[in-house]
Amino acid sequence: MNMKAVFLDAQSLTDLNLETLSQCFNNFTAYDATSPHEVADRVRGADVIIVNKVVLDSDTLASNPSLKLICVVATGVNNVDLEAARSQGIAVFNCQAYGVPSVVQHTFSLMLALQTNLLSYHQAVQAGEWQKSTQFCLLDFPIRELSGKTLGLIGSGNLGQGVAEIAKAFGMKVIIGARPGTAPTEGRVALAELYRQADVISLHCPLTEQTENLINADVFNQMKPEAILINVARGGIVNEADLADALRKGKIAGAATDVLISEPPTSDNPLLVGDIPNLIVTPHSAWGSIEARQRILDQTIENVKAFRAGDTLRRIV
Repeated sequence: MNMKAVFLDAQSLTDLNLETLSQCFNNFTAYDATSPHEVADRVRGADVIIVNKVVLDSDTLASNPSLKLICVVATGVNNVDLEAARSQGIAVFNCQAYGVPSVVQHTFSLMLALQTNLLSYHQAVQAGEWQKSTQFCLLDFPIRELSGKTLGLIGSGNLGQGVAEIAKAFGMKVIIGARPGTAPTEGRVALAELYRQADVISLHCPLTEQTENLINADVFNQMKPEAILINVARGGIVNEADLADALRKGKIAGAATDVLISEPPTSDNPLLVGDIPNLIVTPHSAWGSIEARQRILDQTIENVKAFRAGDTLRRIV
C-alpha cells in the first residue's frame, strides 16, 4: 500500500531515530512543530497524519479525502475531531501505557524531594550554610519518612496502580478515592475522607468536567497541615491560585506539579512567582524518559502495521 505520511509535531521525539518509522511509508515528512495556519498546507494529499498536540478539526479532515489514518503519538486524542474522522472512515490510533514507569518514577522523585526537603538542603549547601555549621550535619529543614504514611490516590488506572505498588514497598498505606461525583464503593473511600486521612495526595485522573477544579481551597482546608500534594495528571484539576494561597498560608506542607493549566505557561501563572514556599514545578516532563518516548515510537510503528493488516490494536476510531 503506497502511503504518504506527515508528522506535524515531532519535536519531542527528534532525538530518537525516526528512520524505522519513515520506512513504513513511501513518502515521509517530519516537522518539529506546526502552527495552526500551517496545518492545511502540510497535510494536503497525505494518506497518514502523525500528530501529538496539533489540532485536527473537522474542516481539516474534510479537506483531505485521501486521508486514511491518524496516528496520535500520545494517549489523549482530544485534539482530533473523532466524530468527523468516524464519519469520513478515517482510522485513529493512539499510544497507550507507554509512560507508566517514567511517570511513576517522576511521582516518587517529587514526593521524596518534598519529604526530605531535598531542594532546600541543596540550596543551603550552595549558599555555604553547611560550611558554617557547628556540627557535622545540617538539619535546618524537617525530614519526614514515607514509611507509615498514608497515600491517597485519585485515579487508579495503570499509573495509579504503579504508584501504589511502589508506595507499599516504602511501607505506606494506600487508599483510593471514589470517582468524583460518585459514592464510595468497596476498595474506594469518599474523597472527603481521603482528604482528611492522606499524608500524601497523588493525582492520576484525567481532566474531565467532574475533575476540573477538583482540588481547591475547600480541599486544602480539609487536608492535614503536614500533608503534601503531587499532580502529574493534568493542569486544571488543581486550582492554581488556591494552591499558591494554601502554600503561602501553610495550610499544607508542600506541593509538586508537573502540569499547569496553560502549557507552555504564561508569565502571569500564579505558581511561577518566587515567593511560594515548598513548591516544585517541573515542565510536563514526567512522561519523557528516553525509554518511554521510544515506546511511543515503537507503538506508532505497530499501529501503522496494524492498520495495514486490518487489526484493531490501539484503534480508537
